[in-house]
Amino acid sequence: MTADDVLAVLHEAADAVVDAFTESIDWGPSGLKTGQYASDLVADAAVLAVLGRAGLRVLSEESGLGPGDGPVAVVDPLDGSTNASLDLPWFATSLCVVDDEGPWVAVVHNHGNGERYDAIRGGGARRDGAALPDRSNDPAGPGTTAVNGVPSHEIGWFRCMGAAALDLCAVADGRFRGYVDFHGGLGVWDYAGALLICREVGIEVVDAEGRDLVVLDHAARRAPVAGPPALLDELLGLRKSAGPAH
Repeated sequence: MTADDVLAVLHEAADAVVDAFTESIDWGPSGLKTGQYASDLVADAAVLAVLGRAGLRVLSEESGLGPGDGPVAVVDPLDGSTNASLDLPWFATSLCVVDDEGPWVAVVHNHGNGERYDAIRGGGARRDGAALPDRSNDPAGPGTTAVNGVPSHEIGWFRCMGAAALDLCAVADGRFRGYVDFHGGLGVWDYAGALLICREVGIEVVDAEGRDLVVLDHAARRAPVAGPPALLDELLGLRKSAGPAH
């Protein structure tokens, strides 16, 4: 498949979750494992049906790594499911196809307001079809930083929103000045789609501990830090002053 073909499949998968959520579903805990919601499973089933028909191998937060060869679709069927359970409109479906060169094609859909981000490696990033501007030359300066986990020290203004994919996309489109993960417990599905969207607009995304972020291992956890180049060292300094991720 071409990149455009893959992008069409990812949009179809995101649409399938939107359609599934129009039905009357249980937004509470699944009862199967800690931290999982029934809505996670509804979203996972919708995504897997579309990606399976397209012949893509899938690494999903909910169902693990499927069999096959070639590019892998890294999927968070419902990022921010606790927000969804509380009727807080900040939750998303994140999809990113990864090939031998890294993140290739991505779609992140915000179920709270219907906004949709997408990107193809080397082709820029878009929100609702409109190109996002380049942010590689954004200056360092005051602003609000999105975080995952609560910092142990003063870092200025910050927001802990609870959906890493959307937090990072908000850095890509300039709503947040940067992103710092203080917890260190994010799986690749939490950030892969937004990672490509950020990179396509000149936002740097790294792991706070210097590890590879694009790791197709369901058990691996990372601590992403993201911001324009002029701000990244400051954000890394804030993260490192809190000590190693746990």
